[in-house]
Amino acid sequence: MSSAPEAPTTRIATERPDDVIIRGKSLCRDLIGKFGFTEMILWQVLGREPDKGDTAVVDACLVALMEHGLTPSAVAARLVYSSAPEALQAAVAAGLAGVGSVFAGSMEGCAALLARVVAAPDAAAEAKRIAAEHKAARRPVPGFGHPTHKPDDPRTPRLFAVAREHGRAGRHLAAVEELGRAVDAAVGRHLTINATGAIAAVLGDIGVPAEIMRGFALISRCAGLVGHLHEEQAQPSIRALWRAAEAALPYAGPSPK
Repeated sequence: MSSAPEAPTTRIATERPDDVIIRGKSLCRDLIGKFGFTEMILWQVLGREPDKGDTAVVDACLVALMEHGLTPSAVAARLVYSSAPEALQAAVAAGLAGVGSVFAGSMEGCAALLARVVAAPDAAAEAKRIAAEHKAARRPVPGFGHPTHKPDDPRTPRLFAVAREHGRAGRHLAAVEELGRAVDAAVGRHLTINATGAIAAVLGDIGVPAEIMRGFALISRCAGLVGHLHEEQAQPSIRALWRAAEAALPYAGPSPK
């Protein structure tokens, strides 16, 4: 006889008349004023109390991804805000929808590749295999290359340095460097390890699962988008962006007879 399925539960949080309990800690007595925001992120997401090294690495990642100019996510947020200024959250949501496998969120794909390298008996051979697969399929390797930062993404060595300074440089960081050598050899030129590739490595070395890494990009970019929207409130850019788009994409269709 099969037993009835257990009722679903949550181990994250519950509320009471006099408090909120988050993973066994009192929000009011144990967390507010005692945990910084980055510590709270790690406590909430991973369910473990972070040490100074973990916090320093995540802080560095959040700072690195918060801003990168008028990227698609920032432009989308500004455009939506100009259409619905009463709904700040909608503009932020529009910008966050653009954090994906091409811009800002590619650490997820890179982390999956690094997991292959870390698990392989021969890391160098596995890295070469990955580079060859992507070359044959004519697919970019997630975490490598950048349209602006050449020959190297300046954020990457700083992220690696923070990990090393706090004793958090491990097998994932070694794996991304190994993969970098293999990618360069496969394409016949140097491709930088970009910020998302570096973040995949350093977050992997503190135990962040690949499937949740993009969430850290969303947390970071959310703050950056709020900054863009505050500027949009004071100095609206919609007309300039609109005119620039029309100039960049002139109409080439038929004229009416």
